[in-house]
Amino acid sequence: MRFKSFLSVFFILICFTTQAQKVGLVFSGGGAKGLAHIGTLKALEENDIPINYITGTSMGGIVGAMYAAGYSPTQIEKIALSSDFQNWVNGKYTSDYTYFFEKSPPTASMLTAKVTLDTGFHFSFRSNLINDIPLNFAFLELFSQASAVSKDNFDNLFVPFRCMVADVFSQKSITVGQGSLAEAVRATMTVPIIYRPIKLNGKYVFDGGLYNNFPADVMRNIFHPDYIIGANVSSKTFNEYPKNLDQKLMNRFYIFMFLSKSDSTSLGRNSVYIQPDVKDFSVSNFSPVKDLIKQGYDATMQEMTKIKLMTSRRVTKEELEIKRAKFNAEKPDLVFNKIIVTGVNNQQKRYIERLFKSNKSTFNLADIKRGYYKLVADETFETIYPKISYQPTTDSYDFEIIAQPKKSFKVDLGGNISTRPISNVFLGLQYNFLNRKAYTFGSSFYSGRFYEAVQLNGRVDYPTKLPLFLAAELTYNHWNFYNTSQIFIENPRPIYIEQADRKIDLMMGVPLNHNTKIVLHTSFINNVDEYSPNNTFQIGDALDQTTFNGFKTTLGIEKNSLNRKQYATRGQSFSLNFNFNTGRENYNPGNIFRNDPNRSQVTPSSNLRQWLSIKLSQENYFLHTKKYTLGYIVEGVISNQPLFSTYYATLLSSPAFYPLQDSRSLFLDKFRASTYAAGGIKNIFNIKKNLDLRLEGYLFLPHKEFELANLQDASYAKAITKIRYAGTAGLVYQTPVGPVSFSYNLYNDAIKRNGVLLHIGYLIYNKRSIE
Repeated sequence: MRFKSFLSVFFILICFTTQAQKVGLVFSGGGAKGLAHIGTLKALEENDIPINYITGTSMGGIVGAMYAAGYSPTQIEKIALSSDFQNWVNGKYTSDYTYFFEKSPPTASMLTAKVTLDTGFHFSFRSNLINDIPLNFAFLELFSQASAVSKDNFDNLFVPFRCMVADVFSQKSITVGQGSLAEAVRATMTVPIIYRPIKLNGKYVFDGGLYNNFPADVMRNIFHPDYIIGANVSSKTFNEYPKNLDQKLMNRFYIFMFLSKSDSTSLGRNSVYIQPDVKDFSVSNFSPVKDLIKQGYDATMQEMTKIKLMTSRRVTKEELEIKRAKFNAEKPDLVFNKIIVTGVNNQQKRYIERLFKSNKSTFNLADIKRGYYKLVADETFETIYPKISYQPTTDSYDFEIIAQPKKSFKVDLGGNISTRPISNVFLGLQYNFLNRKAYTFGSSFYSGRFYEAVQLNGRVDYPTKLPLFLAAELTYNHWNFYNTSQIFIENPRPIYIEQADRKIDLMMGVPLNHNTKIVLHTSFINNVDEYSPNNTFQIGDALDQTTFNGFKTTLGIEKNSLNRKQYATRGQSFSLNFNFNTGRENYNPGNIFRNDPNRSQVTPSSNLRQWLSIKLSQENYFLHTKKYTLGYIVEGVISNQPLFSTYYATLLSSPAFYPLQDSRSLFLDKFRASTYAAGGIKNIFNIKKNLDLRLEGYLFLPHKEFELANLQDASYAKAITKIRYAGTAGLVYQTPVGPVSFSYNLYNDAIKRNGVLLHIGYLIYNKRSIE
């Protein structure tokens, strides 16, 4: 009887021990290679292996936190494969939240630095390489509800969890097990130089991999599991010593320089070590998500027999899904009741709060996201860090913004170097100041043989329910086509034209949506065009001069989500402008016709000119495959603009179509008309990363082409009888500071027909005042 009782107790103990088996999962850091951990999760769940605890560092901390927050491996994989994920890790936001309303017109800037002058006149620059704005908000979206249901205690998550951060000032590794899960995850992946640090529990912390990249010791000491499964994707050594330190290797170097070595022996007894084969993957390239996940899955499956022998307990998929569904059902909805702003004075606080203002008593996540991206579009702030905290008493969340405004200068440097004499340098200065309104003051300068310009501008943004800005702009432009054309190989007849624009522009604008705005312009214009009426010039000749003094009013609708300001491959731009022009044209002849028997026809004149015009233009990249992009441009102008006093004065004041990258640096008389339709196709073949082959073709159809009549008068050709073409074929390499382009350009023009152009930088100029 005693023996039977003993056996019963023995079997009960065995069953209890089997049921009580606890399994801990340890994930290492390793940059993008950490995506392989998703494959490990998939393999374990498919084989009903229980996961009772998780510890992780850096990318291992992110994947582990997502699982602990109630996301299934399939959901985690779907998020990692999304375009949103690529935007987060590369510091980009989607076009719907770029908030084009805040953006300035494109310039030739190649390098930008924010400079703060302290009382000792020392310069300071931002050091982080990747914009963390989209990442910060993404972590709030992913983890805030799990934090709420767990009451900020990581033991109460779907799976108890710990992640590692590093306090570099005390040189200590810190285990994070409570507080905001979003902040803990943001902290654990803060690689120095790459991302800016965040403040956690009063300490500025960095990537946990600095001191503990494989937290097996934390798993043993805190959770005391029966068995440990450790997945490591990090290596501190190269199989072959690098011969050249290229950019790809530099990206790896930045991360490897900081990570501590992962020690497989730290797992101890009763453990399985998994080492996915990721040596051929980069720590900084997050694109091959599927391949990395497969490597993690395959490596785990290779060890599955050993894992199953070690852990006899199983959790069925049905049991796991019931448990996960129960946990997720308890998550409070993301409803926000309050906006809290810190780090700014009361006036600045009111400005920020009004960006989130709504008629509703509560906010949803879309409302919060919209206000957040309005705020980060404002260049007044050096730092904007978001937080979300759950308030059980109201069953809602508070959205907190920690802002750090700076009275800082932004310095832009750029221009272009070209094989044609159109090279120039660009300097831009901008100063931002925030009070109850946001103030921006700027200036820009172009200097070159072909183009010179000075622009001064100021803008005030009002954080009203419908955001509003008022702005003023003073612009001087000068183009010298003679300096450009006199050494142009394909042009034995130089163009004797100089143009000077002066404009005072007053603007008022409101947004239609996140990347569309309506702007009303009222401008005073003073244009001076000097030219040879017959395209000849000798010593002692004086050029003809046409001046136009007047006013211009424009109502414009603008949209822009292009990924680049020149040589774009994604997104679209759209503009529709309604213009009214009025002013006086004054013509003063030179002496070039002094020996012509018909010179009596050449007399000074003064005429009042008024006209209306509508201009529509759109650039859209609508078809994308892995190596090919197809885009188009359409443009049209309808105008009743009258003929000016002379043929060249009419050409110079008329709307122009600029089809190719260098078109603004050429005087294309056959691509000008008061009314026209134009368009073209852009074929872009991606040869390798950042290197594209572009084949583009365009057509220009004027309603009535201008013709020379008599000595210098302008007249119209027959309607819709002429069509012009232009095309380009070239290679474009996108460097971190701008494009390098080598192209062959073709125009349907007797003089400027062919041209080969190599340029480094941006061929971007201010618009003419009359455009």
